[in-house]
Amino acid sequence: MRKFRKVLDGLTTSSPASTLGSPSCGSGAGTPTAAPTPKEIDVQETLQSENFQLCKTVRHGFPNQPTALAFDPVQKLLAIGSRSGGVRILGRPGVDCYCQHDSGAAVLQLQFLINEGALVTACADDTLHLWNLRQRRPAILHSLKFNRERITFCHLPFQSKWLYVGTERGNTHIVNIESFILSGYVIMWNKAIELATKTHPGPVVHLSDSPKDEGKLLIGFESGTIVQWDLRGKKADFRIYYDEAIHSASWHHEGKQFMCSHSDGSLTLWNLRNTTKPFQVTFPHGKIQKDGRKESCKPILKVEYKTTRNSEPFVIFSGGLSYDKAGRRPTLTIMHGKAITVLEMDYPIVEFMALCETPYINEVQEPYAVVVLLEKDLIVVDLTQNSFPIFENPYPMDIHESPVTCTAYFADCPPDIIPILYSIGAKHKKTGYSHKEWPISGGTWTLGSHTYPEIIITGHADGTIKFWDASAITLQMLYKLKTSKVFEKPKPGEGRAAELVEEDPFAVQMVSWCPQSRMFCVVGISAHIILYHFSKYEANTQIESLEVRLQCESEDVISPSENENDPCFSESGSHSPQAHHQQSVSPVSGTTEGNKHSIPCLKVKDRMVRVPPGYQAELVIQLQGIDGEPPQQITSLDINSAYGLLAFGNCNGLAVVDYLQKTVLLCMSTLDLYGAADPYQRLTRSPRRHRQSTSEFCMRGLSNFYSDSKKRIRTSYQSLTELSDNQQSFDMERSKSPTSVHYPTSLHNDPRILPEPVASLRASHCSPVFYLLDNVKGPGRKLSLPTDLKTDLDHVNGHCTSPTSQPCSAGKPRAQMGAEGPRLTRRGPGRPPFRKAQSAACMEISLPVSHTEAESRENSFSRSRSSSVSSIDRDTKEAVTTLQFGESYGRKSDALTTPCLWVGTSLGIALVIPMSIPTDQEERMEEPVTFGPSGAVLMLKGSVLRLSFLDCSGTLIQSPYEVWRDINAAEDPDRPRKRKLVHFSPSSSQETYADGHLAVVCSERQAKVFLMPSQSCLFVHNITESSFVLRADVVSVCNSVCLACFCANGHVMTLSLPSLRPLMDVNYLPLTDMRIARTFCFTNGGQALYLSSPTEIQRITYSQEMCDNLQDMLGELFIPIETPEVQNRGFLKGFFGGNATTFDREELFGEASAGKASRSLAQHIPGQAGMEGMKVAAGGVVGELARARIALDERGQRLGELEERTALMMTSAESFSKHAHELMLKCKDKKWYQF
Repeated sequence: MRKFRKVLDGLTTSSPASTLGSPSCGSGAGTPTAAPTPKEIDVQETLQSENFQLCKTVRHGFPNQPTALAFDPVQKLLAIGSRSGGVRILGRPGVDCYCQHDSGAAVLQLQFLINEGALVTACADDTLHLWNLRQRRPAILHSLKFNRERITFCHLPFQSKWLYVGTERGNTHIVNIESFILSGYVIMWNKAIELATKTHPGPVVHLSDSPKDEGKLLIGFESGTIVQWDLRGKKADFRIYYDEAIHSASWHHEGKQFMCSHSDGSLTLWNLRNTTKPFQVTFPHGKIQKDGRKESCKPILKVEYKTTRNSEPFVIFSGGLSYDKAGRRPTLTIMHGKAITVLEMDYPIVEFMALCETPYINEVQEPYAVVVLLEKDLIVVDLTQNSFPIFENPYPMDIHESPVTCTAYFADCPPDIIPILYSIGAKHKKTGYSHKEWPISGGTWTLGSHTYPEIIITGHADGTIKFWDASAITLQMLYKLKTSKVFEKPKPGEGRAAELVEEDPFAVQMVSWCPQSRMFCVVGISAHIILYHFSKYEANTQIESLEVRLQCESEDVISPSENENDPCFSESGSHSPQAHHQQSVSPVSGTTEGNKHSIPCLKVKDRMVRVPPGYQAELVIQLQGIDGEPPQQITSLDINSAYGLLAFGNCNGLAVVDYLQKTVLLCMSTLDLYGAADPYQRLTRSPRRHRQSTSEFCMRGLSNFYSDSKKRIRTSYQSLTELSDNQQSFDMERSKSPTSVHYPTSLHNDPRILPEPVASLRASHCSPVFYLLDNVKGPGRKLSLPTDLKTDLDHVNGHCTSPTSQPCSAGKPRAQMGAEGPRLTRRGPGRPPFRKAQSAACMEISLPVSHTEAESRENSFSRSRSSSVSSIDRDTKEAVTTLQFGESYGRKSDALTTPCLWVGTSLGIALVIPMSIPTDQEERMEEPVTFGPSGAVLMLKGSVLRLSFLDCSGTLIQSPYEVWRDINAAEDPDRPRKRKLVHFSPSSSQETYADGHLAVVCSERQAKVFLMPSQSCLFVHNITESSFVLRADVVSVCNSVCLACFCANGHVMTLSLPSLRPLMDVNYLPLTDMRIARTFCFTNGGQALYLSSPTEIQRITYSQEMCDNLQDMLGELFIPIETPEVQNRGFLKGFFGGNATTFDREELFGEASAGKASRSLAQHIPGQAGMEGMKVAAGGVVGELARARIALDERGQRLGELEERTALMMTSAESFSKHAHELMLKCKDKKWYQF
């Protein structure tokens, strides 16, 4: 039990400085603020450091940049290697394991130890690794590093412990899998080829043992040379020299023929009886031209020659198309007898593999499917049907179907939401799949006991929204929503729309979802908001639209005060706000001459539309531009179904919309929100010069997701770089105290007579890094890309720059180089006058190129700002960075809670705006919602990221919501449906009402806990000094709540609430690109996720309880299965056809006969060590014990069967003995001639 100090309401109003000054003046982390006449309250904090541990749980999606493929035909497991050194092992749905090589080297080849629970990986750093799959989290047992030769090909015969390794020099080495030590037996390239050959045969590209004789090894060299090497005799049986380079080879199961694919698009079939020339040469896609010559074809990269019992053999290959047609899709060709089927693929083929019934290469293969690994997809083709349909993929491999631009994670959702989303989404699934079950069915997985409903929402660049069922660490698609259907299709030649056709104007920027009311809100890149309601019935509807002009052009800047070094607030009234230059701001579109170019770039459908069941659009809100310039993108959003309100803001100001009445209630600049309580001194400045073009300061977005160069994502993201030329910090805490003066009465507004507020602030900070901000000038978003850009976040040693420092000013002139060159220099090196535009799935932080060496040296990442820089040099705006509706106290004098809107800005200010909402349902639809002046202005360091509320017992107060009701359902006239609201007010009881509630405010630098309504700061914690917080959330863990933070330097932290004690601080993930910052999000239950690559979602947990239960939640990769027996070939076939010859490899390759290999050739590296290895080993021991128990049960069962058989044999023997004895007695006295 911890004792906390609390200030009684109203006792601190006599001292203006004590309102916020005390906690701001150097109070340490977790130090309660002293207050006059305190009252002790008891808050029991149950969370301790022992409750937290950070570890990865599971990775979803398609492996990014795949390179290799392998399949275990007995265990039915599939392995995929990637360029980043990752390995994904897939089995039945739920069995999905991710492994990562520490070196990060690309995986060149994969080889299963079939039915042994092990996997060999060959990496680009010339290292072989042996993975143990007999545990739920595989680990490396051995590694072998080649020092003098580069690995090009590997082959492991079935049921062999000797691995053949081909190298770039043309040599073939042999590795013992059990000890991972090289054998002294080496096949040198100069011995494999004839001595008379003058040229090097090239690297080894193929190795395979003969199905007829395991002592014969077929070696293929890149130049076209093929050698069959007699392992016993250590000599070549035959050598083939072909003119065309070889890419692959494949045996007939009888071992009398093999087929090769070549670089000229040909297939050659060789017969071992005559190897002087190929038995057959075919160009499957090569046509004979008019002059009689074959047209040139692309190389056939791989061929597989598989036989069947009842039909012609299958010849499956990739490539080989003619060069005559440019832009043809990659193909997989299936030749079955005389039938040739060409399957076109959407992406280039990386690897394919036929799945066969038997693991033995000397038996009829009977292929039933072929797995095709593409650059961005995985498909399995059914070979048992003539139409060759594909199987429906049960894995979430289409996350990247369109680049992911935002994510949201919801744990412990209402249990009924997942079934209803699945039922609606199932109606729109594709058809035409194979009716057979998914053939990759290895491993086992059971639903654990620690599961609850979880939903992941992904927003994409083409405007689609996907809902995923993430329960029990799996991922399954539930429902897909296309936001582009709300708008008319852009027609070519229609002004600005024509310029945006290629840019994905529907890209999703952020989402807001209320699972209880099922209201869903989407923010798009074109500064538009779409509000959806959920219905189980289709309907005819007309979508309402509102146009809001949230564009301000103030000339005000922030001026450093005389005592700016004082972090505390001064007495109220010591500085009065200066007069502001005002410009009218209209909440809705006007018809004046100045607004003639302010038409939104997207046109909402203005006719009745038929909408299917699911999420149906109700309202579209679009921001307007001014003078042909696009509007600033939306940086914050919150929706509350109980209030019927939607609030959003950007770097210009704040707007509140009543979506029940479809009206704009509030539309004003950020500066106007302060009124007389402005904590900053604003100075006017001289009029601006004429508007100038700034296209040279912009950067073109990059997106390599589409092969078509016209399909690009130009989503603008804020740069992470603003540097100053002085180490003295310009923090918000040193500014003047807000006064106690009330707002002007204009804030008590009726939406129908809303006054035009003043213009917005010019000098401030912009929104956090995970908000899209578009600072592009001109009628379109056509951006140009500078040539030399730094594409990584240089925050080594934790020196990162806050994302909120980036200038964000729409319509502001940019100074040119020349006469005002010093001004640009004084902006601070690295403060770019542009920002990079790209999709969230492939973003990287970029900096402008320094023109001088001195300026380059100054480009060190520092968060501080110079106080010597004059106010005229600070050209930024104060953005609204976070919004939160809830029941709170708008003023210190309030005795009861009222509906309030909390507003957080990029200057570290938290404002509270009280609202008056009619309670009666009929009045709510007719009477306007009014806003009152606020006396609450709270301040922190850095941009405000998160606002949340606790009651005085430390329990999280949820936002009120409306219980979901289907507005399209048939209504009972006797029982009209009414809005059912659920409130979580701190005044639910007299005791909690007397205590007020706690407000948790977290910025990119620090976190504070305030007591409302007194607005006293109880606790403050400086989260980071050298970096900044990218994401912060108040989450529930172990039946309590904490503050979880993710910093730009890769640290994941948790702080207790309300005392803000550090509970966990782990250096987990260095921020290498903006993708992670953009998509990282926390949720309840101690879980989080982020986009680890453009195609994969990584889920992690920071809960010790979940880490302990993770082993039970993961699938089991290896199951004990008996190896299939060898087929009976028959006497005649075996006699005339010859049986496969076996030989003792141990005798041939062992140290006794072959000797030891050179130590300098390869280095043996033992498996993983340390705590992680011990944990994995411990998990393996548990698995081994379980398997041993199963084996004992099976052994006992077999012993029981053996005992029964023995008893039957004994009974039969006794019966036989009895009959024999009777026969002996009967024939005892008979003579021989009597028989």
